[in-house]
Amino acid sequence: MKAILLAGSAAGCLFVAAPAMAQTAAAPTQEDAGTTTLQDIVVTAQRRSESAQATPLAITAIGGDALADRGVFEASDLAQAVPNLQIAAPFGKAQPNFALRGISIANEYNANTASPIGVYVDDAYMSSRSSHGMQLYDLERVEVLRGPQGTLYGRNTTAGAINFITKRPDLNANGGYAEVGYGNRDRKSAQAVVNLVVDPGTLAIRGAFDYVNSDGYVRNIFPGQPDAQSEDSIGGRVSLLWKPDSTLTVFLKGYYGRANPYAGGINTFGTGPGGRNQVTGYSRADDKLGFYEINSFHIGRYLVESRGVLLTVAKELSDRVTLSTLTTYDSGKRRIDQEGTHSPVDALDVFYRDDFKQVNQEVRLNYDGGGVKAIIGGYYGWDRVDVFNTFTLFQFLRSAVPFNFPNSGFGVDNRFSQTRRSIAVFGQGDYDLTSKLSVTLGLRYTWDSLRYYNGNANILDYDGNPVLNSVGNPADAPDGFGPYNPNSKLSRARDFKALTGRIGLNYQFDTRVLGYASYSRGYRAGAVNGGGYLGNATVTIVEPETVDAYEAGIKSELLDRRLRLNMAGFYYRYRNQQLQEVVGAVALLRNAPRSTLYGVEVEGTAVLGDRLTANASIGLLHTSYDGLTLSGVGLDGNRLPFAPNFTFTGGFDWTVAQMNRGKITFSPTAAYTGQQWFSPFNGGPSSTTDTFGNARQQQKGYWLANATLAVQMDNGVYGSLWAKNLFQQKYYVYGLDLRASFDQDYLALGAPRSYGVTVGVKF
Repeated sequence: MKAILLAGSAAGCLFVAAPAMAQTAAAPTQEDAGTTTLQDIVVTAQRRSESAQATPLAITAIGGDALADRGVFEASDLAQAVPNLQIAAPFGKAQPNFALRGISIANEYNANTASPIGVYVDDAYMSSRSSHGMQLYDLERVEVLRGPQGTLYGRNTTAGAINFITKRPDLNANGGYAEVGYGNRDRKSAQAVVNLVVDPGTLAIRGAFDYVNSDGYVRNIFPGQPDAQSEDSIGGRVSLLWKPDSTLTVFLKGYYGRANPYAGGINTFGTGPGGRNQVTGYSRADDKLGFYEINSFHIGRYLVESRGVLLTVAKELSDRVTLSTLTTYDSGKRRIDQEGTHSPVDALDVFYRDDFKQVNQEVRLNYDGGGVKAIIGGYYGWDRVDVFNTFTLFQFLRSAVPFNFPNSGFGVDNRFSQTRRSIAVFGQGDYDLTSKLSVTLGLRYTWDSLRYYNGNANILDYDGNPVLNSVGNPADAPDGFGPYNPNSKLSRARDFKALTGRIGLNYQFDTRVLGYASYSRGYRAGAVNGGGYLGNATVTIVEPETVDAYEAGIKSELLDRRLRLNMAGFYYRYRNQQLQEVVGAVALLRNAPRSTLYGVEVEGTAVLGDRLTANASIGLLHTSYDGLTLSGVGLDGNRLPFAPNFTFTGGFDWTVAQMNRGKITFSPTAAYTGQQWFSPFNGGPSSTTDTFGNARQQQKGYWLANATLAVQMDNGVYGSLWAKNLFQQKYYVYGLDLRASFDQDYLALGAPRSYGVTVGVKF
């Protein structure tokens, strides 16, 4: 098996190509008798339907069938299909953290902060990061746009956009499928879809259901406590498509999702000999624990719920003009219960509780004719989050140290509400200057409003009773500290505005080769430090961040469409990046003055025969800070966190047997992720007095190998054997430096080897 995987990767590398699922459907098509060619995939990255190869953007489009064939079950699996994309899910798969070309949320974990990678479902912006992993089933495709999207996608997209497109009802044929799966760690899954035609060609309804449950993959040796990092999710979606005539299309969707797994498994190490924690006295070496083992006295759960409705209407006003509207409402909640040291000592208990709701309204007018493709529109977005977090500290000292300190305590609670409003007008046009050369011009003007209110934080005693205010009304205490008063509240408010856009030149060398060059600007509005709870001065509002991006690329299909080769190079000037600095026990939101990022991406697919398609992708990335100082330490030249300088994916799709009644396909992949830091300090000290350094806040380069063996019968019966991380690579995906208060490095674990079988039937 290993030899086959490495051979497949080498074959793909010969063509410097991207994953087959990233640019094509699951298999080549027969356009002419005896000629096997690559298949187009249609995208809506520019808010209109067009071939991915005709779109002058760095875009990776992954078809829904390909997602299923490759065993892509959750958002984090996408990282092995898209160059320069990293995904970590330290708080469960329903809340993935994305990093694209080195720009990320990094290790900021507060519920009120938006991701710099805009996440959309059916073109609707999802403001809450806890909803980003929902609805990822029965998908038509996923589109990953690399680079700032400051024109047509306008909210918080300094890095790019990820759009999950669900399958719409089929107006002409009843059908569906049902499947069940079983894997190691007692992993049980089920998925079902039913498409019902109510009025042929006019009205249809589609229902989809998804369920996953598994035991945790991190063994907990503490008596009576469960294993960590389990799966437990359920979701359902109903959609309606109505097309009363050839000019009007109405799409209505409602969904619900719930995830409630056991908390993630964390490895923690102190600064004492052998990794001993000098605050609690515990060391993992005491229990001789393996990489995927812990000794934690409490394993809580990560509960996330999300629900919503979406309505889109498209009306063709003429042969050239179409009016479209999008309206959504979403709401949900997050409840995270986690013991932060994952040890038998009760030193840090974390309870995150937040509720969110949001509204999106967009109107667009598209024009296509006479060598001009144009779109103008307006957007309104509103979201609110209500937060109530509690942290209990050093409970193991309860019997030895009474609560009698006037300016400290053994717990903190933090509550506030936040609303954001975004209004924008935008327009973009593509103009044909000649039969081969076109220019793209786009602008967006955005008005953002940020309101933080009912802010209040308190010092707690051992029993969780509030004793002192630590954030409150400045009229009661200028710095927020004072006698406990539940009615003492802090407010913050800022408004922002920005002009962003894109200009590009596109040259069609021939019908199968497109070259482009562009300049674009992206913007992310300022944010409140939701982790500020020790003094009013910690509740800061940081400035907006911007990216000036220069990019050039080429998209080509060669050798009678047997080879697809796409390349892009980029250079970014990144200003005011919003990042988190942990000072003592408090997380502070900062702005990094300047950063420089540049890199190259190569992706494509090569058809080697009627039954064999090879694929590979390469991402090269350089990142560095300029002018950043944190905790008195100069960080000029340091790399941005979650930004490996090299990524690679390679594999193949091989039809092992073509039978009279079906076929068998083997699809292995191998992916390499280069060394990356989890901290902007890289390996250096995190303060002027730190003699230990951050060398543990990293993951060295590693390989992951996956494989799927699938059977598809002509009568609709199908099945697959799948495996991930075949060779049991041990790796970290996320880290926090908590040494100042808890003497520990906090490192989240990547998933170990998993395998299973799925069987189903299409009808």
